[in-house]
Amino acid sequence: MTGAPGPAASLPPRPEDGPPHRATTTFGSLRIRNYRLFAAGQAVSHTGTWMQRIAQDWLVVELTGSPAAVGFTIGLQYAPMLLLGLHGGLIADRLPMRRLLLHTQAALGTTGLVLAVLVLSGQVRPWHVYVMAAVLGLVSVADAPARQAFVSELVGPGQLRNAVSLNSAVFQTARLVGPAVAGLVITVVGIGWAFLLNAVSYLAPLVALLLMRPAEMHPAERAPHGSGQVRATLRQVRRDPGLLWPIVLVAFVGTFGFNFPVWLTTFTVQVFRTGSGVYGLLNSLLAAGAVAGALWAARSLAPPRRVLTTAALLFGALETAAALAPALWLFAALLVPVGMAGLVVTATANAHVQLTADAATRGRVMSLFKIAFVGGTPVAAPAVGWITETWGPRAGFLTGGLTSLAAAGVVGCALSRPAAEPEPDPPTGTASGTVPERGTGTELGTGTKRDGDADPAAQT
Repeated sequence: MTGAPGPAASLPPRPEDGPPHRATTTFGSLRIRNYRLFAAGQAVSHTGTWMQRIAQDWLVVELTGSPAAVGFTIGLQYAPMLLLGLHGGLIADRLPMRRLLLHTQAALGTTGLVLAVLVLSGQVRPWHVYVMAAVLGLVSVADAPARQAFVSELVGPGQLRNAVSLNSAVFQTARLVGPAVAGLVITVVGIGWAFLLNAVSYLAPLVALLLMRPAEMHPAERAPHGSGQVRATLRQVRRDPGLLWPIVLVAFVGTFGFNFPVWLTTFTVQVFRTGSGVYGLLNSLLAAGAVAGALWAARSLAPPRRVLTTAALLFGALETAAALAPALWLFAALLVPVGMAGLVVTATANAHVQLTADAATRGRVMSLFKIAFVGGTPVAAPAVGWITETWGPRAGFLTGGLTSLAAAGVVGCALSRPAAEPEPDPPTGTASGTVPERGTGTELGTGTKRDGDADPAAQT
């Protein structure tokens, strides 16, 4: 893998990739052995990760009795991505991703193991949890963009959109299963065992990475060492509407439209006057919709730009309708299509950005995508919470829906305009560390144009 020259698009298609067919489109990328291993490993580790998230919050509450301490712990976990995310993407671009993931996945599993030992030995203190949360966040700075960009090396451009959607389905399924398993484990044997199971779950992706066949991968050209490479990526995104506008849309939708922990809690307690059972049901309906959305996105052959803007408009409209729903049954029913539309937006934008970005800068671009999705949350979540507290839950939810709807309209108009021919960048390896020049429109090796809309069948 590390010694293969040239970008992934220069490799000839393998027979196993095959042309897409409607009957097999939904799970088409699973025909590729390396991706099957990767997806199976991620399914297990994501379930363990969700278990650790629940156990971590519960442990902090037990140790401190302070909800603010829970928020502080979450902040420690996400702050490194916001501050160092682009540099983590540069690491992913420079190093062989399979080798990098072997180290990051092992380190993530180690955080669970350390907490398990501390809890089971009775030695755990709040500062231990804070330190492990910060370490987990630091490791994720390189792990998150590498995991996303590595999918392209496993399946190639022809199956990337499908594989990204299936990754989302795996994550959302783990989101349903992980907390339920964590609750059972914590109740029956204690918090320490939940951390231990998470640590053990990371054996699955490590074994999967070791069993992969490097000869069947689509390795991208590694980024050279040089100065100014992060700035060059920002310039690339700013000049290319196919990168800029999907990232802008995800930033607004993620910042204002995904504040479900605030909204579902307040609707459960203040609007519908019910308890934790209903709250759990609402979260499950939202996650079930997200799984359905991921599977639909994996099957869709429609042009990604059209899917992206249509799904974003639907997401904003459905959130607006849910905010005004007069009855619990209607509110609950609307959460399923809300979850579905929201997942279609994020999965389609993810795949479209990966297909549009240069292979040598994909890690940095995906870091920027991740920052856009979660970066505004520390600012917007308190603002949305203040609106919810001051004017009520419906006003807060309505703000998120209308903001997402407006952003979808603006981005849809921007993407519908003909793209200007971008200025070419200097070749890779210059002193400024800029990104390589794009090809003539078929650089993905699938016959697709740069906007990813010319031949949808080749992308799914």
